[in-house]
Amino acid sequence: MQPNSSQPTSLDDIALFVAVARHKSFTRGADALDMPASTLSRRISQLERTIGVRLLKRSTRRVELTEAGAVYFERCQHIVDEARIAHEQLIEAACQPKGRLRISMPASFALMFLPAAILEFTQLYPDIECEYDLGIRPLDLLVEPVDILIRIGNVPDSGLVAHRLGNIRLGLYASVQYLASHGIPTTPADLSRHECLRTSASREDSVWQLYNGTTMQEVQVKGRMALNNVIMLSRMASLGAGIVPLSLNDLAHRGEAEPLTRILPDWEFAPIPLLALFPSRLLPVRTRAFVDFLSKKVEQSNKGDLPAVC
Repeated sequence: MQPNSSQPTSLDDIALFVAVARHKSFTRGADALDMPASTLSRRISQLERTIGVRLLKRSTRRVELTEAGAVYFERCQHIVDEARIAHEQLIEAACQPKGRLRISMPASFALMFLPAAILEFTQLYPDIECEYDLGIRPLDLLVEPVDILIRIGNVPDSGLVAHRLGNIRLGLYASVQYLASHGIPTTPADLSRHECLRTSASREDSVWQLYNGTTMQEVQVKGRMALNNVIMLSRMASLGAGIVPLSLNDLAHRGEAEPLTRILPDWEFAPIPLLALFPSRLLPVRTRAFVDFLSKKVEQSNKGDLPAVC
């Protein structure tokens, strides 16, 4: 393939190539760019003719980088990101952040804590179109069209940029009905004789480590019910089904048929980090606006305590 020296290479076309290379798909790349896949394919073909190098190996199922394409992608992706951020920062002072923002967060976290906050963010930034994925399935931010992952707990090293939004602190709760029937635990060891509601029946979720300052006690718990959704766990506890770990934040307990009572108030679980994850440190203006907004909400919410998420 001979280069076409009379046709200048456009930074826009390089940006299109970077999108396809990241998503390894013309369809997903086109979705991320909000343009027809046929147009994207045509523009990439024109770029290849212009530089005289085949960048992509196309098949009916997927798109792969050629050796030359891999080198080109490695050198171009940072240039494209920096150019985009520079452009957005330049216009930031003149207009509101805008565009589509894709956010993935656990459903329990969103339902128990964020409905009012999500509405407030939309009102503050009317030009940002938010798309929320309320799930916890593993996502590859270098492939999936998602801008921000909100996740609970320590995340394995995945090459992603992590920003700590705050901590989740968990205590133990039960209904008055349950405590009247089964008695009130006075020490962590007493929990072994109670119905304890867990996210699974695995050993990991059946050994509870509780802390009172620097003192830690470990107790093996059991129960006839395990549910992998904190909202259902909270509902079952309110019906008298057993003792459940929940956030110390009052927002986690609103709307229950019967208010829950905290037990062993001097004891709690180790704090769990709440993280925002990104594919790069170069954040678009709309992404930074959402992260700053959520960080403030976390700070305002009982010194960063948030509802537990399953």
